[in-house]
Amino acid sequence: MDSVKAWAAANYAEPMASMQQSLQVAYVVFSFCAAFFLGGIKAMVVGPVAAALMILGNVGVILVLFPAHVWWTIYSLIKTDRINAGLKLAVLIALPVLFGLWLGLGIFGSALVALGYGFFTPWISTFEAFRQESETKKFVHGIVDGTWGTIKGSCTVVRDFADICFHSYPVYLEELRESSLNREPHSIRLLDVPSCIAVGLLGLIVDIPLYTVIALIKSPYMLFKGWQRLLHDLISREGPFLETVCVPIAGLAILFWPLVVVGSVLLAIVSSIFVGLYGAVIVYQEKSFRRGVSYVVAMVAEFDEYTNDWLYLREGTILPKPSYRKRKPSNSTEFSVRTNASVKGAEYPTGPSEAPAMLVPNLAPARSVREAIQEVKMVQIWENIMKSCEQRGRDLLNLNVITTADLSEWLRAKESDHETISLGLPSYSLLCSVLQSIKAGSGGLLLGNGVEVNQHNRPQDRLLDWFFHPVLVLKEQIQALNITEEEVRFLEKLTVFVGNVASANGWDNGAQIPQDPVRTAQIQAISRRMVGIVRSLSKFPTYRRRYRQVVKLLMAYSIERESSCRSSASSHSISFFEITQLEV
Repeated sequence: MDSVKAWAAANYAEPMASMQQSLQVAYVVFSFCAAFFLGGIKAMVVGPVAAALMILGNVGVILVLFPAHVWWTIYSLIKTDRINAGLKLAVLIALPVLFGLWLGLGIFGSALVALGYGFFTPWISTFEAFRQESETKKFVHGIVDGTWGTIKGSCTVVRDFADICFHSYPVYLEELRESSLNREPHSIRLLDVPSCIAVGLLGLIVDIPLYTVIALIKSPYMLFKGWQRLLHDLISREGPFLETVCVPIAGLAILFWPLVVVGSVLLAIVSSIFVGLYGAVIVYQEKSFRRGVSYVVAMVAEFDEYTNDWLYLREGTILPKPSYRKRKPSNSTEFSVRTNASVKGAEYPTGPSEAPAMLVPNLAPARSVREAIQEVKMVQIWENIMKSCEQRGRDLLNLNVITTADLSEWLRAKESDHETISLGLPSYSLLCSVLQSIKAGSGGLLLGNGVEVNQHNRPQDRLLDWFFHPVLVLKEQIQALNITEEEVRFLEKLTVFVGNVASANGWDNGAQIPQDPVRTAQIQAISRRMVGIVRSLSKFPTYRRRYRQVVKLLMAYSIERESSCRSSASSHSISFFEITQLEV
């Protein structure tokens, strides 16, 4: 009997496994087809509405604020003491070109982003819905997801874009107008102004056509190379095809890869405009017309070499690549890229003449979804920053350090007029996170939910680079000071009130001013750096919208807290009256 069972198991196990695998493949194919057609219907219905809202909103913001942008920029250039008269003249001459680029690229980019967001977000949301476990949830989410949410998202994009144009840009200009005694003003000789203009125009004439030709010639290879990479992952079940639930989404990437190639070519052409104009900056930095011309020629060769590395073509380039730098500046603001590590085998320091990046996707073997999940996403960090601000704001409300009137005044008036709310509260929240990370012995930054963000799991995002590294440096400086508990309280008080000592005296938190004036100055410098980081953070996209929502939540909490205190006091007074009547 046992031998019969063994024989049956041996003969039927393999056909059953093969049948199960075939059913799984059929289910994946059916899911992909269903999601593709349902997503296409939703894209045709929702896409025009969402795209029209975004185009009208963003283009309206650009056109309405354009006269103000022109006036703000010219006024700031005239008033600033950070650049001399020659450099002011050169920038003023270049302003018509820059403003023309802003109008043209702003309107074109808004239309392109709106069409991509409006039509592809419902499609992708439909594919994401098929990752639900329940069949009922798949059906419901497949119909609902990406409809109203896409329309709301387009309105949110317009609002964030308006915040950047109306709030963040004037802040940058205000910082430009502020004179700095510790910073030597930038200067240029009047004789170099014609050279800068000539090289800038030469860069546009040379780089734009050649970048376009190189991008168009290599685009077919990028198309087929990308398809080869994706199909290889599909057949070998690697990268995005490793998990079955992600196969439909990865299949969508195969279909839409030609659009990615077209977008990369367009972005390469757009980037060539700024690469060409940067030749004027090279003339200013090197004080040499010849080196500016060398830069224009070298950038074409660098772009060709860079795209060869990305697309796994032969290394190097046959185009001339003259040197345009006398030496590598220590704080160079030049556009630079890092050679693809997967091509060279390892990262190595970039040289002074590296090409600006062609914005193309990496064709290296894709990681699995599970590996990508291990990273802390930028959205998580952003959400945690806002939740931490809300929690610290509640603590300060409970201590009566800030009041409902402060929050109401900040919401009604101009935000910069009340620095305790606009800068002090988020700076205090960031300080608490840094102190908590130091206390826990974390090598990075410990978020409120217990997740540690360090150099290994942080998102590879340029905006995060501007925020993460200064915070880690500040954390090390606080650790090196080895400050006491009383000094920590003093640092917290300075941070909340943005260095306003008169206002800080109203909060008795046990702070003690150090007797050593040098140590006091060091703590004040840390407070100023913390506020400076938050001031820079406040210019990021979506920050203002999210922070206003935090202040509104704190306002609601404060009103609810005050009303509960009043009702509690009223109930206590009634009880005392009743007791008095009973005694009479």
